[in-house]
Amino acid sequence: MSTDRPRYQGSDADVPALKNIRTLEGGVDAPGTRVAIIATRWNEGVINGLLQGALETLAECGVAEQDITLLRVPGAFEVPLVLDKAAASGKFDALVALACVVRGDTPHFDYVAGACTDGVVAVVHKHELPIAFGVLTTDNQQQAEVRAAPGPENKGREAVHAVLQTLNTLRLLDKV
Repeated sequence: MSTDRPRYQGSDADVPALKNIRTLEGGVDAPGTRVAIIATRWNEGVINGLLQGALETLAECGVAEQDITLLRVPGAFEVPLVLDKAAASGKFDALVALACVVRGDTPHFDYVAGACTDGVVAVVHKHELPIAFGVLTTDNQQQAEVRAAPGPENKGREAVHAVLQTLNTLRLLDKV
């Protein structure tokens, strides 16, 4: 199981005023956690890279295969509806949204990316459930492919770390 802090984390040692302050910060270890991944079919090569990174990271963090459910949707616009239904089901502790919207020559990008973002935020607030926003919004296909490539900077991997840390922080908060 991975206990390493994701690369984007800072250190509280950098803030001397926090020396005597109680800090709650969840780690990424999550055995027994039930996770649904909502992944689009659009731009499937990029999405499969994100999905591979997410699944590898869930395994590293102790989430068993039988506790993972993959829900496929056509594109980013459809993600919020399925997130809402999954959250309402009570069957999952955390959700991961994986999508990719690449800017084109028309305003379509702005509408789809905006609708997806606003929808995901609404589901988070409605259900108070941790949801990872692994939705790429890139200017071109090459940027998307770089973000979905194998390795520590894979955005599917980062999305899983973020959602598990959030979930575990909420679990610590429940105990205070």
